[in-house]
Amino acid sequence: MSLLRSFIAIEIPLEIQQNIYEETSNIRKEIDGLVRWVPVENMHLTLKFLGDVSPSNVEFLMQMLRNEADHVSGFTLHLAGLGSFPSLKRPRVIYIGIQAPAALDALHRGIESASRRLGYEPEERPFSPHLTLGRVRQNITAVEQQKIRRCIEGTQVDVLGTARVDSVQLYKSELKPSGSVYTRLYSAPLKK
Repeated sequence: MSLLRSFIAIEIPLEIQQNIYEETSNIRKEIDGLVRWVPVENMHLTLKFLGDVSPSNVEFLMQMLRNEADHVSGFTLHLAGLGSFPSLKRPRVIYIGIQAPAALDALHRGIESASRRLGYEPEERPFSPHLTLGRVRQNITAVEQQKIRRCIEGTQVDVLGTARVDSVQLYKSELKPSGSVYTRLYSAPLKK
């Protein structure tokens, strides 16, 4: 029985994914060879990366997700702005910012805590809601790094849309030569 590489996330509506794609087309063209871009259909808000999960644990994860989703009412996310982790001087990940309400933090904390009780490693870094646009390639030169920084600084990304969140999903991720393929395993509705 093979393990499932899994994560818990919030889906982003197709309309907003398309807005992001259109609004970031110039930056993608300008620094294309330096960044591995996330396909638009794979953009999501990760709440918890679980890693390799035994298929026998999927039912426990679904139950945990149902329990945590029952404690949080639906909410709205506002997507705007462009940034990079860990910093603008040393970009490794280029992202779209998310202005999130307290309900998102509550959902994240609940999932993190419940995941830890199920034996999954806690996340070391503080939760910073974002949508990953792309990952900077390894071994780029200092000049290329400067080009990426200048490009991010020179790109204005205003409000990209508002997403209503009424559910949270469990996904499996399959790594293929063409890139990652995400398959939704379960969707838990938030409290009405």
